[in-house]
Amino acid sequence: MITRRGLGLGAMLAAPFISNAAHAQGQRLRWAHVYEVGEAYHTEAQWAARTIAERTNGRWNIEVFAASALGNEPQINQGLTLGTVDIIYTGVAFAGASFRPMAITHAPYALRDFAHFEKYRASDLHRELVAGYDRQTTHHAVALTYYGDRHMTANKSIMTPADTRGLKLRVPQAPSYLMLARGIGANATPIAFAEVYLALQNGTVDAQENPLPTIQAKKFHEVQTHISLTGHITESLLTIIGNGTMRRLSEADRGIFREVLAQAADRCTASIRAQEGELPAWFRAQNKVVQEPDRAAFRAACVPLHNENVGWSRQQYDRLQAL
Repeated sequence: MITRRGLGLGAMLAAPFISNAAHAQGQRLRWAHVYEVGEAYHTEAQWAARTIAERTNGRWNIEVFAASALGNEPQINQGLTLGTVDIIYTGVAFAGASFRPMAITHAPYALRDFAHFEKYRASDLHRELVAGYDRQTTHHAVALTYYGDRHMTANKSIMTPADTRGLKLRVPQAPSYLMLARGIGANATPIAFAEVYLALQNGTVDAQENPLPTIQAKKFHEVQTHISLTGHITESLLTIIGNGTMRRLSEADRGIFREVLAQAADRCTASIRAQEGELPAWFRAQNKVVQEPDRAAFRAACVPLHNENVGWSRQQYDRLQAL
């Protein structure tokens, strides 16, 4: 059966996700991500592309490809190495597949709140981990964007970890999500981002977890009745420039790219933060049940797993918690 969502996705994939074509003589770069065209991640990437074209006098023109048009998250990460994409947004959990300590903030409840995220983003620890990622991959992580607190949606009430036992929970295709499922007793079901709506609709999975702006943008609320504000992961995205692309840039242009991409991350962070404050009321207006679960119980179930075969050192973890 062709769903309305399926038609929308097909139309999106058939169309080019190009942010700038004004400077036809400049060299072209491809920026890939998995988010929708209306989300701040995409609109701020478009802003960055325009700004970089202007500040480099049209030497560099970036096409921004949204909604998994160039592949899912593991594929666009691989594309950096293959040279099929030049810039990506990727979650720290996916970066952790290449350099495991990079995923340290992705452990459930490893970050306490947004203020803790901000402290981490400005910390020596974050700079050291980025340097380690860069050495390991030869790519260049140049900015960190707030993605939001991840919450659970389902067609049932979720108030305690007991409510998730045996639940088929869609998780992204990254290892650190298994820690969450293991802690709360859910059955982790990895599914690519672009396929989640249909998986929820046809019952392949019972539940999913994402920040409120993403739940709205991907329309998951259309096929889920309850939103449980578990806040189990304070998520972030790295903006990464491929090594081959960075080598093509002059030193001056590298500085422009780094500066503009950091500004775009700040702009997007502010936008997502504002949306998080507004969306609970919006979802309630759509007749969705928005619940405040027992976060202490969820935290108690997950924290004991933070340092079991995880890939970061206890010293790194303690430094994160001390921020």
